[in-house]
Amino acid sequence: MPTRSARTKGGELRAKVARLLADRPAATLTIGDMARQLGHSHGAVRNAAHTLVRRGEADQSGSGQPEFRANAKTSAAAQAAVISPPGTHAPRPQAARARTTITAAAAPTQTGPIRRAGGQLYHPRELADLPDVEALNRLRDADVPVLLYGPPGTGKTSLVEAAFPDLVTVAGDGDTTVGDLIGEYTQADSGGYEFQYGPLVTAMTEGRALLIDDATLISPMVLAALYPAMDGRRQIQVKAHKGETIKAEEGFYVVAGHNPGVHGAVLTEALSSRFSVQIQIGTDYDLATALKIDARVVRVARHLAAQVDLGELGWAPQLRELLSYQKTEAVLGTKAALANLVGIAPPEDRDAVADAIIKTVGVTKIAPLTLGKQLPTSAARWPPGSTVSAHRGRSR
Repeated sequence: MPTRSARTKGGELRAKVARLLADRPAATLTIGDMARQLGHSHGAVRNAAHTLVRRGEADQSGSGQPEFRANAKTSAAAQAAVISPPGTHAPRPQAARARTTITAAAAPTQTGPIRRAGGQLYHPRELADLPDVEALNRLRDADVPVLLYGPPGTGKTSLVEAAFPDLVTVAGDGDTTVGDLIGEYTQADSGGYEFQYGPLVTAMTEGRALLIDDATLISPMVLAALYPAMDGRRQIQVKAHKGETIKAEEGFYVVAGHNPGVHGAVLTEALSSRFSVQIQIGTDYDLATALKIDARVVRVARHLAAQVDLGELGWAPQLRELLSYQKTEAVLGTKAALANLVGIAPPEDRDAVADAIIKTVGVTKIAPLTLGKQLPTSAARWPPGSTVSAHRGRSR
């Protein structure tokens, strides 16, 4: 087992995680696997891995303990760190902040699809008679914190990434610590210990936007470390580092994400009161249709979403699941994609999802995607002794 190394600065750990995955293209690794091999904390590795997934530079699987593996973009992500350490990022342009004097009736400046840092396109939606990315930028300029809430997969993180190219992200969960936010002492290669600042300090000192993703999964005691940076003080005291005071530079801004109904997600009064604007995010099913997703499946999703709104059901496919359906259909066909759509639903909702598919699509029977009988030897596609690449689909 490697010894605990110095905490990497900026995006260097993300590059290390990408390199670890790229060197094992056929393997799936858990957070624990990677933390042990890299000698870094679980929280830091978790944030790096989830960032790679959001940027499309790694794949995630597993409904319980998540597992990660390389994809076609992982090798490139391993070559360079993108997020800089505190004090090295260029300040947010003054022109972008000047919009604080623009009224809501002014013509929006953000139109058309926006390319996110990972290369994916984000299609803006309407918010207060403005494109959502424009509305978020105006709220940032006025220093009005925003909480985005809605089911997983509706595009909360995508919206924030599209609105704020200078974004720093914390992927929250029940194991997130104050050290994961502010920083902690780690052992240096020389054998001594040094303090490495966390993403909150990076965002404050560089005047960047900070997304606390899944904020309501983080312990309230941990989140309390964030609040002094958000109120009139706009500063925090790093007690672990000689009581140092960190002051927020102009442009520093906090936005948080909340998935209501997710196990362990609790929106406390203390957290809610810090966010003056709270925006509900749902799936844009018209966009799903415009993206050429099977119209019948979009109708299924709309129907199930209506049942969720009435409290009759707990789950409905969101845009993330619909896009996954489209990709699965292209690879495995409609029957397998429909079966997978049933299988990814929570067990208690699968019968309702299957019934909706049967009535709308016209199939007579549908069940979760499951392995069947073993194929006869004569039916095997691949010669004995060959292996199949999961990504390229060819023997080697």
